[in-house]
Amino acid sequence: MTGPTTQFIAEISSNHGQELGRCLSFVEAAVASGCDAVKFQMFEIDKLFSKEVLANSQKHREREAWELPEAFLKPIALACQNSGISFGCTPFYLDAIQKLVAYVDFFKIASYELLWDELIRACSETGKPIILSTGMATLKEVMHAVEVAKRAGAKDLTVLHCVSAYPAPLEQCNLAAIETIRQNTGCKAGWSDHTVSPAIINRSINRWGAEVIEFHLDLEGCGSEFASGHCWLPDQIAAVISDVRIGSDADGSGIKYPATAELPDRLWRADPDDGLRPLKQIRKTL
Repeated sequence: MTGPTTQFIAEISSNHGQELGRCLSFVEAAVASGCDAVKFQMFEIDKLFSKEVLANSQKHREREAWELPEAFLKPIALACQNSGISFGCTPFYLDAIQKLVAYVDFFKIASYELLWDELIRACSETGKPIILSTGMATLKEVMHAVEVAKRAGAKDLTVLHCVSAYPAPLEQCNLAAIETIRQNTGCKAGWSDHTVSPAIINRSINRWGAEVIEFHLDLEGCGSEFASGHCWLPDQIAAVISDVRIGSDADGSGIKYPATAELPDRLWRADPDDGLRPLKQIRKTL
């Protein structure tokens, strides 16, 4: 699988700042960049972290400001629908699934939730397409999550190789694991990017056939997560997507035949009798 079938998903994560206008600007930026989908996250910190973490970590308590308001779901969904782009979301607690199901086109299971069978099962039972991210996971853990999803009725299942470091070191990306996942799960396979490296994106597609690319997007470098170094800006990812599309358009059929653009030069090849150009059949017409 290459270019034309590779889907690009812009992960907005917590860069929306709880501003509806900014959320809608992300949809516009994703469309303008050539993306196929945007993905948000829905969590409540008291349903995301244990009481011990919240009691002892101000940093984690402050993530309350990163929560996506439920009231934003409908306008985001409408904006995506009107723009011809898919809307996905990662639920981080069970009740979020029912809040999301009427609005989203697909569910995403985050790497940190890969071990939570009940969440995977509940998402799969909705009948919506499911994307599993596999950062930090062993193949055994991946296979278990896939089995849980399939048993719960998941029909359209994509599994993303991921390195859950922010940013991910290039030399640790292990992109060959994309094919390992594909071969072992029988699912569509792709790459969830934290590198902000065009080389990594292109390699994942052109060498390892990534069918889905997920990446973190910010608008202008002011999002809550941009400083960590794992978020792309619209012009950066637009250039990569454009290169992928242009490159895949050049693949052709694989049949060896003269291209239309080179037909006029066929008669100007060296004649096999004397090795001179052009062919004898047109010399007298010059």
